[in-house]
Order: sequence, then C-alpha cells, then structure tokens
Amino acid sequence: MKSLLIVFSYHHNNTQKIAEVIAKILHAKIKTPEKVEPEVVQEYTLIGFGSGIYSAKHHKSLIDLADKLPTVHNKKAFIFSTSGITGKDKVIKDHLTLKEKLQSKGFVILDDFQCKGYNTNSFLRFFGGMNKGRPNDKDLENAKNFAKNLKQN
Repeated sequence: MKSLLIVFSYHHNNTQKIAEVIAKILHAKIKTPEKVEPEVVQEYTLIGFGSGIYSAKHHKSLIDLADKLPTVHNKKAFIFSTSGITGKDKVIKDHLTLKEKLQSKGFVILDDFQCKGYNTNSFLRFFGGMNKGRPNDKDLENAKNFAKNLKQN
C-alpha cells in the first residue's frame, strides 16, 4: 500500500507530531499542501489529509488543495486534525467541509482522527494557552492505533 499524508501544521506542530506517528505505521510520505501537485493523488492507494482546526475547519491550504484535486474513483482517504476542543460531535463538524469536498471528488473516507493540541491562538496566549503538553503520549498512542486499524482494513 502506497500512502501519502498531506499535512499543514504551523503554530506548535501539533498535527505534524500526529502525522509522523501515522506515517511511520503506514510507511507514508508527508507533504505540505503547497508541495502536492493535484494529479499526484493518482499514484497513492491511501491518502491522509490533516491540519489543525481553524474556525471549525481544516486550514485553508488543505481546503484549497481539495478543490483542485482531480476526480478519482473510490480512492481511499482519511482525515485527521488537532484542535483546542475535541469531542465526537466536534470532530464531525470540524471535518465536514473537507470531507464533503473530498467525497465530491470520489474519495472514500475510511475514518477520522482528532485529538487535542496545544492552543495559544487569540486571547489564550495571554493565559499560557490551553492543552499545554498536547498531543501527549496517550494521544500519540491513539494515533498509532488509528494507523494500525487503517492498515489492517
């Protein structure tokens, strides 16, 4: 299985940490959205799309790339993110924009993963941020198990 992770990780590299764990299990390459030519998705069996969550959706560069992707036929993909606030309903909402764009291009979304990330955006920086130390070892272990499940299925 040839895998690619397309990741935007900026402030504290929260999402990059998760991507590196997933990439190790899947033997995947990691690229930023700016480094991905849209046609390259045809070369991969499985593609992961991930970033931090900004205003309840993935980073604009990932959304813009999704808009440029060619139509594919049942290409397997997964979505992941880090966020200041997490939860079952929140991940559904946070991933919806990207998920809908990918599905409209013919991607089959196998699964989603989200965990907390250290957040110092906006006023939070004045109070030391929230979720300091996240993603932590447990989050990384959960990401590892997520990747193992993707690989098995």
